[in-house]
Amino acid sequence: MTKRSQVEIERKYDVDERAVPPRLVGAGPVALESDPETVELVAVYFDTPGLELAHHRIALRVRHGGGDAGWTVKLPGDEGRTELSWPLGAAEGVQPGSQPPPGEVVDAVREYIGDAPLEPLARVTNIRTTVILQDAAGFAIAELCDDHVSSEGLRGPEDPSSVRRWREWEVELLEAAPDTRERRAALLDDIEARVLEAGARPSTSSSKLARALGVDSLGS
Repeated sequence: MTKRSQVEIERKYDVDERAVPPRLVGAGPVALESDPETVELVAVYFDTPGLELAHHRIALRVRHGGGDAGWTVKLPGDEGRTELSWPLGAAEGVQPGSQPPPGEVVDAVREYIGDAPLEPLARVTNIRTTVILQDAAGFAIAELCDDHVSSEGLRGPEDPSSVRRWREWEVELLEAAPDTRERRAALLDDIEARVLEAGARPSTSSSKLARALGVDSLGS
């Protein structure tokens, strides 16, 4: 399996069903917006019975659908998160979560879990509508994702997370984002001003996994 690594820098916002995503042309260097595209994403998150990954703010998932389908490990970083990705491999075409994480993926988190087994933790289904934000030259600098999410706990009938539904917006920086931390923060601040004006609120939860489990802060 071929591993990819990248840094994910994003901000999340809570929104209600009446909120309309804002126009973002003119926010920082944003000069163009793509037409919105909608896709269904289904992800299953794995952890040990003792939630060792979650306690270290690490997420391990397999996702089907969209352009980043595959296995992903997200690790906390100095700015944003470090995201390690692998193709679906043997999980291609099968029900998400029915295949255990492959050895190479498990090796990436071995120092945190030791010999503990990894089990399906939650299934998250997301109807995502994405708009790509471009600079004047047409390079992609960020994306605005409008997510309608539902989650299901997979730890058995006693699982307190049960079924949850919510809507959120994500603003994530892309390849042509500004090349300094200060300028990246300024771009996110400019976008955030419009997002908040449109009725969004900074997310009360650190991640979809945390919300699926009904807690404030866990992995990504």
